[in-house]
Amino acid sequence: MAMFSDEPTRPDAYTGFAHDTPEWFRDAKLGIFVHWGPYAVPAWAEPIGALGTIEPATWMAHNPYAEWYFNTIRIDGSPAQKHHDEVYGGADYDDFLDAWRAESFDADELMALVKAAGARYFIPTTKHHDGVTLWDAPGTGDRNTVRRGPRRDIVGELREAAERAGVRFGVYYSGGLDWHFGGQPPITSEITDELRPRDRAYADYAFDHVADLIERYRPEILWGDIEWPDAGKPEGGKSMAELFRRFYAARPEGVSNDRWGETHWDFRTSEYEQGRAQETGMWENCRGVGFSFGHNQREDESNSLDAVGAITHFLDVVARGGNLLLNIGPTAAGEVTAVQRRTLEGLGAFNAAHESAIFGSRVLDPAIARPSDDPWVRWTRTGDTAHAFILAEEGTTTVLDVEPGALRADRAVASDGSAVSADGDRIRVTVGSRAVAGPVRVDLPIAG
Repeated sequence: MAMFSDEPTRPDAYTGFAHDTPEWFRDAKLGIFVHWGPYAVPAWAEPIGALGTIEPATWMAHNPYAEWYFNTIRIDGSPAQKHHDEVYGGADYDDFLDAWRAESFDADELMALVKAAGARYFIPTTKHHDGVTLWDAPGTGDRNTVRRGPRRDIVGELREAAERAGVRFGVYYSGGLDWHFGGQPPITSEITDELRPRDRAYADYAFDHVADLIERYRPEILWGDIEWPDAGKPEGGKSMAELFRRFYAARPEGVSNDRWGETHWDFRTSEYEQGRAQETGMWENCRGVGFSFGHNQREDESNSLDAVGAITHFLDVVARGGNLLLNIGPTAAGEVTAVQRRTLEGLGAFNAAHESAIFGSRVLDPAIARPSDDPWVRWTRTGDTAHAFILAEEGTTTVLDVEPGALRADRAVASDGSAVSADGDRIRVTVGSRAVAGPVRVDLPIAG
């Protein structure tokens, strides 16, 4: 699969889809991801750490992703299985679909938070690995949110709210895993071919879903996950190539990620720490505020990004040429937790204050200036101006790692009362009192 692969190759059937990534996506920088499904009812996982830092066998048995609850409770001896037996008596997973009510869900209220965070695009899960669809998807019978549980077209409500808010809308679809349709055994370590549905029946089923999403909701981003059934990759009939044709016909400026198997992609992805080596070209890092994407009642401030943590992570991604897709997981009622809300609100306050130096920016050539971790400094560029973001205590003086003569310190503009001085070829910044939480910023014209 292209996901996390060093040198993916497009098969002949997909080479014609290759094109430059649209500027709007390069400029967007920030998207908000939403994982919501029946797993929000138990909302239980072990917050053990970030993907890419833990061995696969340990990861799966102690999975911190609450949206993987259906898989984790089927792993014999796992803490999730024990929890499920003790609390729910080993109930069938679909009981959570019937218990899911979404009684407090307001799509416009959620989108107001997304907009306030500064996000330019929004991507909800339309079907995760549990196979439950958040719209009345073809072939699902009553196993969707229109027929059971919330009894609402959640995808449609979010699509309409995004349009009203002026936020670009995308869709996430799990093509590689469907634990209900495929009937595969639980994944206990690596995701092998034998543990994902690859046959013609599933390929046609998934094709009908994505085709319906394209026609019905006209997304501007197609965000696949894990893989695509092998039977649906070759040209002809219900092929992934046909889905890309339909998508780009509906949205010529649309973009697709790299998780549809080794087929086609407009941008690469990383997830938490996994895949970070593939962050080249146009790329996007995704992660949750905590260690889970779905709502996890065991997460709190101790294992979640606070506002400053989200801001510095976002700036690090942007400074290296990527976008950040930051996830929130609503409760079963449809509410954003206080921890996640505070993080998004803090990120939004910072973005509102520094929007012009972040959104639409490009990577600053390291021949001009370089980042640092101690002190923490990241750079962006807009036009002929370099922007330094510095995280340090008020009153601290930081020496920027700048190529001699590359920047005009005499014409620097600093935020938050920070002071800039030049000592020969060295540029010093004394950090002022912040108006909003996060790094201070210094704008320096590029010489010449």
